Amino acid sequence: MIAPSEHSVAGPSAELLGRIDRLRSQHNAVILAHYYQRPEVQDLADFVGDSLGLSQQVAGTSADVIVFCGVHFMAETAAILSPNKVVLLPDLGAGCSLADTITGDQMRAWKAQHPGAVVVSYINTTADVKAESDYCCTSSNAADIVNSIPEDREILFCPDMFLGAHVERVTGRRMHIWMGECHVHAGIDPSDLDAMRRQHPDAELLIHPECGCTASAMYRMSSGDLPGTTTVVTSTEGMVRHARESEAKTFIVATEVGILHRLERFAPGKTFLPASPRAVCKFMKMITPDKIADSLETLSPRIAVDPMIAARARHAIDRMLAVSAAKAAA
Repeated sequence: MIAPSEHSVAGPSAELLGRIDRLRSQHNAVILAHYYQRPEVQDLADFVGDSLGLSQQVAGTSADVIVFCGVHFMAETAAILSPNKVVLLPDLGAGCSLADTITGDQMRAWKAQHPGAVVVSYINTTADVKAESDYCCTSSNAADIVNSIPEDREILFCPDMFLGAHVERVTGRRMHIWMGECHVHAGIDPSDLDAMRRQHPDAELLIHPECGCTASAMYRMSSGDLPGTTTVVTSTEGMVRHARESEAKTFIVATEVGILHRLERFAPGKTFLPASPRAVCKFMKMITPDKIADSLETLSPRIAVDPMIAARARHAIDRMLAVSAAKAAA
């Protein structure tokens, strides 16, 4: 079952759903929804997933229009990977506290302080930052990207300090890490996990590597302070996959609460509990079915990336995908 949420709302009316379907067909549009979106937005989307996965999926479709129900940097990534499609973000106010921690100018200044360093940027960055990067990465492949870089090379990792610290632990590499954070993930701390563990001692822990609690959870797991409990540090996509495959019946989930809806749908009969019910991203909840319909009606607001920036950002994404492909083929 899914934990009750004060953010739950009544589903869209049949009239509104009919309007969205009509406009979706009229414009040959596809609707993408991130795992953190409102349940009613996830339910009407053509694809639900993590940010990069969604952009990759839609790039291979014949759709002319992409309605990205996520945040601004995600819509930019879709525009980079699908330059000939119209990309819509139903609410331009849907930003990202993590992506906002570093700008292109700040990245250029940081690189100037470390000439010759290899830049690895989390996918949760603006197109301008991606364009200044050698590689992009996701939370699930960040360690593979870092391991692919020669050991004698200096590495700049941005922007999430918790993901960077996690990558340092699992790779044994030392990097210069940008001190950015997602305000939602940073707000999930060890006391949240302790309280939930006391209430549900047999539950598995699913922790996103952006969480502030990751470092302490990994240390406590290796020191035997989490006996009888499986702790899995993984991406949002990894959480969904693990929940389906695991024999556990109860899970404590340390990430934004929107993913609980997807977990419940894909692993019915299991119980998913938020590590913190306060882990709500206001930006991810800004898009509603009404805004989707209005966006399709007007084909706005549109997200476009300067072609020169897009080409350089695409290079960093392609280098990341090449490393992942090589690892999969090995």
